[in-house]
Amino acid sequence: MNAYELAKSEYAEYGADTEKAIAELKNIPVSVHCWQGDDVVGLDGGGSLSGGIQTTGNYPGRARNFKELKEDLKTAFALMPGKKRLNLHASYAVNADTDRDKYKPEHFAEWVKFAKEINLDGIDFNPTMFSHKNVKDGLTLSSPDESIRNFWINHCIACLRIAEYFADEFKNTCMVNIWIPDGFKDVPADRLTPRLRLKDSLDKILACGYDTEKVTVAVESKVFGIGVESYTVGSNEFYQNYAAKNNICCLLDNGHYHPLEYVSDKIPALLAFYDKIALHVTRGVRWDSDHVVLFEDELKEIAKEIVRNDAVDKVKIGLDYFDASINRLSAWVTGQRAMQKALLFALLCNHGELKTLQDNAEFTELMVKQEEYKTLPFGAVWKEYLRREGLRDTYLPKIKEYEKVILKERK
Repeated sequence: MNAYELAKSEYAEYGADTEKAIAELKNIPVSVHCWQGDDVVGLDGGGSLSGGIQTTGNYPGRARNFKELKEDLKTAFALMPGKKRLNLHASYAVNADTDRDKYKPEHFAEWVKFAKEINLDGIDFNPTMFSHKNVKDGLTLSSPDESIRNFWINHCIACLRIAEYFADEFKNTCMVNIWIPDGFKDVPADRLTPRLRLKDSLDKILACGYDTEKVTVAVESKVFGIGVESYTVGSNEFYQNYAAKNNICCLLDNGHYHPLEYVSDKIPALLAFYDKIALHVTRGVRWDSDHVVLFEDELKEIAKEIVRNDAVDKVKIGLDYFDASINRLSAWVTGQRAMQKALLFALLCNHGELKTLQDNAEFTELMVKQEEYKTLPFGAVWKEYLRREGLRDTYLPKIKEYEKVILKERK
């Protein structure tokens, strides 16, 4: 009996079906972000980062254009198991001949062609409201300057039209996530008015008449950013109330809260009220530092909440990190596989039994059982899943060879 068969038998003793878990995992889509490959620089000439975003490190081989970014993504995706989507920022428009407020589907047609070539499940989209001349005094949709607000309103509406195009091309829903960098470095004199301007801007965006069957709009909060340490216009309280009132989606980024707040706890809280929740999965170290996602405790808890609450179709999983200190392809693959590991770990748990123990106040038994799950032969099931996906647990040699042949030539 091989390692997988032994693991299958041991999990069965706990009421967990490894075959069912593997079958379910391969159909849970994970939206992989394009911006890890070029340190969030983009393709539309935005140049250096702004808006509280910072990438650290100078590892050789950063993608410098669409061709290189596409090559890197294709190589990385080939090493990722399961169903995958591509998450694009609007700043990755190809051959854009206009400013962001006038972007059209044609500026992203090459991305659609690429995604179809490598059999991706679809494309998700983000307006890019940073690294641009019209981020005035650190503000966009909440700016007191009406012309600045209107520029970004039009940009978001353009993004919704592009998202409809993506939905048509892939015959499934496109997630559009709105995040803005707006805020103040020091104590503000007025906290309300910028939020009222943001509310008005969002109202105008949603009133454009986009197809809600094709596009799911999400809003993403943040507690602070570099240069906006004292006040963020798009706070958690603001966006959760706005989303609830306007029947749109809340996006939870697990780097955008106080370190002692956990997105794993926020997921079930929102599931009591929302049909859909969006995630940006990252790894914050001391702050929103966008480290590569690893197979750690909070990631496991996030996955458990998705699985145990039958929310696989309700929670839209996207990755969001950017590390320039290591091989960027390895960062992509490591983070995506970590997310898949966490989902598999959650799928290999008899949640019904654990819920019953909790309901019956059998807390001693619950603690012991949860500890026992931690040492079950998970690794054998993971390797079997990879084998069926045509992959191996070790992927670094292929990435190092790509680095040696391709990345080292990028001066």
